[in-house]
Amino acid sequence: MPQPSLPANRAFVVQFRAQPVETPLSWEGRIEHVVSGEVARFHSAEELLAFLGHVLTTVQEPPES
Repeated sequence: MPQPSLPANRAFVVQFRAQPVETPLSWEGRIEHVVSGEVARFHSAEELLAFLGHVLTTVQEPPES
């Protein structure tokens, strides 16, 4: 059976901090890896991408059936 194109072990929830409309975009919020439940807070795009990179390099691919 082929692997799903969007496997659950590579899924994340990203929540950005609310901010007033007239302020510049702020890269602050929280990210959670759906399968492991690992959570991080970020304060920049670099921190967000670093967490994604960390998790995606350590996550195991699901076994083929």
